[in-house]
Amino acid sequence: MYDIFTRTHFSSGHHLRNYPGNCERPHGHNWHVEVTVRATELDELGMGIDFKALKKAVNVIMEDLDHRDLNEHPAFQNKNPSSENIAAYIFETLKDSLTCDRYRPYSVTVCETENCCVTYREG
Repeated sequence: MYDIFTRTHFSSGHHLRNYPGNCERPHGHNWHVEVTVRATELDELGMGIDFKALKKAVNVIMEDLDHRDLNEHPAFQNKNPSSENIAAYIFETLKDSLTCDRYRPYSVTVCETENCCVTYREG
């Protein structure tokens, strides 16, 4: 098995509905994201997945989330844009473009600060 990952970031605002504290008020983060793809075998060039393809798929989502109020994003109309839900959203969105016989998404880590992160992976 090979775990291939890329790190990226986006900036956005959000608030947590019904949260008993400051996070209920609008605020923003410079979110850091790590996307890992697990490959079971290598291609003829000796790669699990080309970094170029991995980054391209991830960047589509980063551009969609960047510089916006996440509470207004369609994915978060009925649930809070928490780090957990953002990580799950990124993972689920990548499934179509990053799944084949050799590899699939393995995990997505989202950090809202340097020391506060969450990792989502399918059970």
